[in-house]
Amino acid sequence: MNNRVRELREKHGWSQGELGERLDVSRQTINAIETGKYDPSLPLAFKIARLFGSRIETIFDPGKQS
Repeated sequence: MNNRVRELREKHGWSQGELGERLDVSRQTINAIETGKYDPSLPLAFKIARLFGSRIETIFDPGKQS
């Protein structure tokens, strides 16, 4: 699934590790989400959306494969 996590993370000036700490997940999890190797659980997707002040639909696009 395509997502805008990397774009939003970089816009905030955070490293993958910093974002992982804010979401209580590992840097490797953030990397896997950004590269499309891992689709986050619904609770994690909501946490990401809340952190960036966005709707899930503006961050994740389930209709397109990366």
